[in-house]
Amino acid sequence: MENFIAYNPVTLHFGKNILPALGATLKEYGNRVLLVYGKGSVRKSGLYDQIMNDLKSQGFDVSEYGGIRSNPVIEDVDAAAVIGREHAVDVILAVGGGSVIDSSKIISVTIPVAHSGWDFFTGKAKPARAIPLVAILTLAATGTEMNPFAVVSNHTQGEKSAFGSPLTFPKHSFLDPQLTLTVPRDYTAYGIADLIAHSFEAWFGTGEATLTDRFVISIVKEAMEYGPKLIGDLHNYEYREKIMFAATMALNGMTMYGRSTGDWGVHSAGHILSLLHDVPHGASLTIVYPAWMRHFKPKISDRIAQLGSELFDQTLSADQSIDRIEAFFKSIGCPTRLSDMNISGVSRQSVLSSMIHNKVNGGTVKMKEDDYGALIDLYL
Repeated sequence: MENFIAYNPVTLHFGKNILPALGATLKEYGNRVLLVYGKGSVRKSGLYDQIMNDLKSQGFDVSEYGGIRSNPVIEDVDAAAVIGREHAVDVILAVGGGSVIDSSKIISVTIPVAHSGWDFFTGKAKPARAIPLVAILTLAATGTEMNPFAVVSNHTQGEKSAFGSPLTFPKHSFLDPQLTLTVPRDYTAYGIADLIAHSFEAWFGTGEATLTDRFVISIVKEAMEYGPKLIGDLHNYEYREKIMFAATMALNGMTMYGRSTGDWGVHSAGHILSLLHDVPHGASLTIVYPAWMRHFKPKISDRIAQLGSELFDQTLSADQSIDRIEAFFKSIGCPTRLSDMNISGVSRQSVLSSMIHNKVNGGTVKMKEDDYGALIDLYL
């Protein structure tokens, strides 16, 4: 195993009917709250009204920024940070899925400064302090509720990038699976795929860690057992509960113990599809992952075969493993080719140019420009 440090300061509140503890939690940090949310589902579900009524009845001073996009952009981060400064907020309350919580992490370190949050992504600035962040999760997918990482796009620069700091961990995250019961079938499937992809990125990382491998396999098997059941019964609380817990565990650090790095090349390549064509994040991963495994099979054949054999409880070759994993993604309704998304105006050259500009790469399996073209040809 590689040397590692285990650190996760997030207080996780998990289970049914846990939101009554929200007010007391926010009071730990102050009275002035910046509420951040997305473009409609929180209002349509009634959760917005529930939270606002609760906060106002407890005397909180609430300002808000709504409209965070599903593929979050730096413009929203900077605009929300302006509101946070103007109202001298004490705490941020992020209500939504990964895009809202990711954005709120960068908002939290941008409020105390006078520059754009993008400067943290480019390395021009390092955060010195952060406004405390409390999250209410409404979509099981990214694991952002229990890690410090955030991904944001900058369309002016033509880039999508990730940033993380010890300052950007949420202080508290509230996970009530009931809040995911209204998530539609496609985004439920993308969330299942996302948690599996996070686990795969750890599996293909650097460092031999047998117990951590077992963590990864257990998380993916949980998703593969209960994911299809959930797709067939979207209002089943038990299935929602299991997928929500699996998604959090897939990216809260435990799948990286004993590894020096994950790979993250598939995420790096998938970000290009979201940047250029607004492909949902989880869908971008199911498009790229089979292509990535097929292209790099000569380098990681044994690891692919081991993954498939562990997941499907039989001895499989690398090719058989890739086919079975791809078939699973298809079975829950996820795309495995970009053409499955029926997007007009797709240009191989524009994708290739964006991959070059964004320096798409993996932490373990390194990519060159020739690899970019091969990947694109496999998933178009």
